Amino acid sequence: MEYVNPIKSIHEIKLIKDILKEQSSRDFILFVLGINTGLKINTLLSLKIDQLVNESGDIQSFVYIENQKIYINDQVKSALSFHLQKTKPPIDSYLFKSPKSELPISRQQAYRVIHEAARKAGILDQIGTHTLRKTFGYHAYKKGVAISLIQARFHHASPSDTLRYIGMDDTDQRIDVNL
Repeated sequence: MEYVNPIKSIHEIKLIKDILKEQSSRDFILFVLGINTGLKINTLLSLKIDQLVNESGDIQSFVYIENQKIYINDQVKSALSFHLQKTKPPIDSYLFKSPKSELPISRQQAYRVIHEAARKAGILDQIGTHTLRKTFGYHAYKKGVAISLIQARFHHASPSDTLRYIGMDDTDQRIDVNL
């Protein structure tokens, strides 16, 4: 398995979102959900719509996935609404359903989606499915989220493991948070 990097540039994230939104609402929500929740790719691919949407069709603000309380922010809600309106899938279907079956897309297909969109956006770094998770951690840390919280989300043994995983180096600066 190759080492992959987070996407540190907000501009590059927006480019990928634009590319994926144009290409496929399913691929768009995969990227948006991944970079906004930090969930592992296997967990993302196993999600069913009814885990995120209640019986009346409202997208929930918090969901429990693998014993973790996950916040569904406005970016995810908007992308999910876009996907659901475009595809009108049954509520008990997989969110990332393959067009060939009732099952979700494979990890390999998810990799191809992310990797190809990054290349189309001009990103030459090593990009893969773990990029989504690393991007979430990197930007959460840059915005002032305690490394201990990110470490807990990622189930890492130490803060240094998490900092290394999210690609923090000496050139990265945290955004000042005034309380």
